[in-house]
Amino acid sequence: MTQASTAPQIVDWSAAAQIAGRLAAPGPQAPRDELDSLVSGLRTAAGDAVGHVLETTRMLPAPREGLAAWDDGGPLSPVVIVDRATWARANTQSMAAMTDGIGAVVAEVSKGATSPGAQMAGAAEIGAVLALLSGRVLGQFDPYSGPGRLLLVAPNVLQAEQALRVPVRDFRLWVCLHEQTHALQFAAAPWLAGHLGDRTQGLIAGMARTSAELAKARFDKKVVAIGRNVLATLRGEGGTIMDGMLTHEQKDELADITAVMALLEGHADVMMDAVGPRVVPSVRRIRARFERRRDGEGRNTFDVVLQKLLGMEAKLAQYRDGAVFVRAVERTVGRDGLNAVWAAPENLPTAREIADARAWVRRVHG
Repeated sequence: MTQASTAPQIVDWSAAAQIAGRLAAPGPQAPRDELDSLVSGLRTAAGDAVGHVLETTRMLPAPREGLAAWDDGGPLSPVVIVDRATWARANTQSMAAMTDGIGAVVAEVSKGATSPGAQMAGAAEIGAVLALLSGRVLGQFDPYSGPGRLLLVAPNVLQAEQALRVPVRDFRLWVCLHEQTHALQFAAAPWLAGHLGDRTQGLIAGMARTSAELAKARFDKKVVAIGRNVLATLRGEGGTIMDGMLTHEQKDELADITAVMALLEGHADVMMDAVGPRVVPSVRRIRARFERRRDGEGRNTFDVVLQKLLGMEAKLAQYRDGAVFVRAVERTVGRDGLNAVWAAPENLPTAREIADARAWVRRVHG
């Protein structure tokens, strides 16, 4: 665990971790031997996925510190099998790292540090949201915890494979192919975590200043602004509630950050399927059933509303937009041409290019 920052904080992250862990539902129950098999199966799948991902993507990790070249027998990152509560708590650590320094911006704008009461309110909100999300995430590569780590949420994998009725070995390997592709993205482009972190922190700092202006507005104007954005979100007119609170410049910056996230998710989605039925025999059946699950098959009304409010529909769009971009680039310049995207920050697609792969190819490849 990283040492707590002494800079002013906007959220009590320790409290957020406690709340998130306490509110996270435990998930499906199973006999001890089945759970042991699940954990060992996920660990094996995570190890097996590495070689397939390296071969399929045609990417290699950059040399690690103190090593002339990457050891092709080693892991891309540590793999941690977690429950929902642990995943939720781990994400408070990542969010604390991502927002480090924002408290100072808030203190500057509001002429004082965030009060303990406001920090606790933020902790309660973030803890509750992470607890809700903890039941929906199968795996996650976290580049902001030391050298990075791959988290696999065991109860969610168990629940998904039971609901989809697919071969468990295939499904676990399929999930790990996606997450190990993320691990490789950050290993091949060691500048990527810092680049995304800096851009996100800059956006959050700008939003903090904007929010300070909203805080000074009359109460009726606040209610109207927030209410309008909640309704727009529920009607599907925006990605999240916060979208309507952003300036034009912040929306442009958010769009470009979202484009990079779409690249990461779309690339991982394409590569996990490109490994093919030789490695994952039921890959086509898994993909078809998983897409129906993503599209909301079997969801109740409450879950639909909740996903809109949490911005999860925008997240799902990232997978699809990014996959369309990746496939379009590959059709034009091949997989090696696509891999130019990891060479430098300026090679990342913009928001316009993620929707127009030909524009990216013209800019990067001439």
